[in-house]
Amino acid sequence: MVTASERTPMEKPAGSFLAIYLNDHLAGAAAGVGRSRALAQAHRGRPGEERLRRLAEEIAADRGALLSIMASLGIPVRHYKSIAMSVAERAGRLKFNGRLKERSPLTDMVEYEFLRLAVEGKAAGWRTLLTLADRTPDLDAGELEKLLHRAQTQIDLLEDLRRSAAADVFTSGRPA
Repeated sequence: MVTASERTPMEKPAGSFLAIYLNDHLAGAAAGVGRSRALAQAHRGRPGEERLRRLAEEIAADRGALLSIMASLGIPVRHYKSIAMSVAERAGRLKFNGRLKERSPLTDMVEYEFLRLAVEGKAAGWRTLLTLADRTPDLDAGELEKLLHRAQTQIDLLEDLRRSAAADVFTSGRPA
């Protein structure tokens, strides 16, 4: 029988909290990947297409990094959470936007806001892991710093896109 003092970090109660936390972030990452890819697809042939395509690739890579971190910590993936979040993300695309058959300019602004909030959450997750890195040998602080920097760059891009979309929507004189 394994005593409490012989457990590895992921076997201790705090480790189970970390497993829940990281699986929740992984579920959010699944939604972020889906939404960013849909947004990039919606902008094919439009201004910002290349930036949104790169953003979607980065968000997918960040999800992969989280999976690698979870594997290095021995944390099992709870697929049902990611599946549920992906379904919710897809359902979120069915929102009313003032238009029945075409994409509204308001849709872009709202989607930039959604993604920005998602990336803010991802950045918070990287910061949380950074606080654990000095006590957890399987966490690479240098890699986490790079992921955090990339998240901040993504936030800045999404904020620029959101502001531009807001100006277009609310000052163009066009009806939504």
